[in-house]
Amino acid sequence: MHPKTMDLSLERTVQVARRLGITFTVPVITVAGTNGKGSTCAMLESIARHAGYRTGLYQKPELVHFTERCRVNGAPVAAEALLPHFAAVEAARSDTTLTQFEFTTLAIARLLSLADLDVVILEVGLGGRYDSVNAFDTDCAVITSIDLDHMEFLGDTREAIGLEKAQIMRPGKPAIVSDPLPPASVVAHAQAIGADLWLVGRDFNHSGDRQQWAWSGRGRRYHGMSYPALRGANQLINAAGAIAALIALRERLPINAQAVRTGLALVELPGRFQIVPGQPALVLDVAHNAQAVAALAANLDAMGYFPRTHAVFGAMADKDIVAIVARMAPLVEVWHCCDLPTPRAASALDLAALVRAGTTGKPGGPPEVHRHGGPAQALAAAVGSAEAADRIVVFGSFYTVGGVLKAGLPRLSAAHTG
Repeated sequence: MHPKTMDLSLERTVQVARRLGITFTVPVITVAGTNGKGSTCAMLESIARHAGYRTGLYQKPELVHFTERCRVNGAPVAAEALLPHFAAVEAARSDTTLTQFEFTTLAIARLLSLADLDVVILEVGLGGRYDSVNAFDTDCAVITSIDLDHMEFLGDTREAIGLEKAQIMRPGKPAIVSDPLPPASVVAHAQAIGADLWLVGRDFNHSGDRQQWAWSGRGRRYHGMSYPALRGANQLINAAGAIAALIALRERLPINAQAVRTGLALVELPGRFQIVPGQPALVLDVAHNAQAVAALAANLDAMGYFPRTHAVFGAMADKDIVAIVARMAPLVEVWHCCDLPTPRAASALDLAALVRAGTTGKPGGPPEVHRHGGPAQALAAAVGSAEAADRIVVFGSFYTVGGVLKAGLPRLSAAHTG
């Protein structure tokens, strides 16, 4: 349908959206950023649902099934429900070429616009300025953490990347920036267009101890809250941004304190520092860039003692694999590198070579490095060689985590018990 898999422009999506007559009559929250988008969207959805609102969520990419991308009232839509919207996009596009991402975004947006909802949450895929989601005006923009990723498309500095993501902001509308150290370009753009900018430390803040945490901002305070169900220190930043967005929309979407507490306590999102109890313990994390992997490493370090850590690792070739390996190297004794089912992926052979080069001189000697045809085979090999007290970490890509979830959530029971 389109000569490129990615074509950074917005005009074609806007044209077809107009032909389709896609409009939203309920509040729209748009979420962009390098890391934390999915977690922030899941928290927004969970809090809104526990406040009694009917929610629509567009998130990406899926781990296993395409229908995971479109959620209504907390559940993926049925595949059959999407078919008439795919047909409508095909009819409306005429001779306009659309990439797969543009086409599917329009189909899902049409479904959400026609559903009986109270709030719609849209996750940006790449950047912001030219992402298909930006074809739709937002009532509240959220910018999560910003770091170096997709540099071939967005620029090679945080300032350049931040400016691309800031394009989802709209004049006069709330713009929540949950990155504690946002690029100056983000702040400058918000000020230039007259967005209602919310900054951490100025307009909202959070604090906590080992037992509980608190949020405050623009006339509201929540004290003595349980930590979010999504694990990891970085999730508090995402939760603070999600609360700020809902407070910014409180005139149209009032949220009570109990919904905030319950929504955060019960939020679910597979593959974000997801710990699966068993022997050995299993950790699933879609971390696929240096910033996200650094957070993963810090969270793993805080888990406690494990005799050995086995990594199932698959990644895209365009990622900074050297930096990713460097952050995980101190924690991993055995690497299981795997191929992934996409042309963008680095081969298991190349990953293994980079792991060996990046772990030269590691205290205690070099790690074991193995190669496998896919994530499921890599996990099976890791389970076969691990002791019951060890842990296995699956990371590096949505494809890596999705590859071990295709048959359902693994429940591990190591053969080595002595």
